Amino acid sequence: MRYGNITQGRFIDRPNRFTAHVEIDGNPETVHVKNTGRCRELLLSGAEVYLTEPGTPGRKTRYDLVAVRKENGILFNIDSQAPNKVVREWLDTQDFDLVKPEHIYGSSRIDFYMEQGEERYLMEVKGCTLEVNGIGYFPDAPTERGVKHLRELIRAASEGYHAIAAFVLQMDGVTEVRPNVRTHPEFGEVLKEAVDAGVRVLSIPCHAEPDELKILPEYRFFEKIGGDRSCIIQSGISYQL
Repeated sequence: MRYGNITQGRFIDRPNRFTAHVEIDGNPETVHVKNTGRCRELLLSGAEVYLTEPGTPGRKTRYDLVAVRKENGILFNIDSQAPNKVVREWLDTQDFDLVKPEHIYGSSRIDFYMEQGEERYLMEVKGCTLEVNGIGYFPDAPTERGVKHLRELIRAASEGYHAIAAFVLQMDGVTEVRPNVRTHPEFGEVLKEAVDAGVRVLSIPCHAEPDELKILPEYRFFEKIGGDRSCIIQSGISYQL
């Protein structure tokens, strides 16, 4: 996925989850943050940030903050809408007969429902923006919604679906995601239950540019069907941060 326009700035501070103060061309500007997570290790005073200008009539803010460069030089896309967009683009290249977003299952909307022949798939997508020593961790803030979605995937697996929890790594150089049990122990516990129940966990590596996020071209999804196809999967189960 690619943004239509991009502007560089310097992060000042973040008064709340939804807005930040950014310096653009020497002038302070209040901008919308497209991620309600904490991002504390990223949004530091003076950090290089990138913003888009949607131009939507009636907006309170002119810009959306979508990317930030960490102190180690790695660029992080922090747009919470980007993971679903790049996964949709990617799934459309993966030989499924049907790809349907926002599929109602149980009491939830699961991000994607897919079909391949007689096989049915449910995939929930999560964006990962927390990196520690080259490993991705999710979540960066407690997520009851995330726990609920995992429980729905456990149920789906018991009903014969290929149930998938997909973690999109919104930065370069990271290929594995682990549950951030220090921040949300229950998420780690339920993720382990999900794996034990047959839910597949995908870590999806990406390349980030100021104006783009894309899944690495060599990454391919193959579900084991009849034993004649391989599956690229990182379980990423760990209980240490």
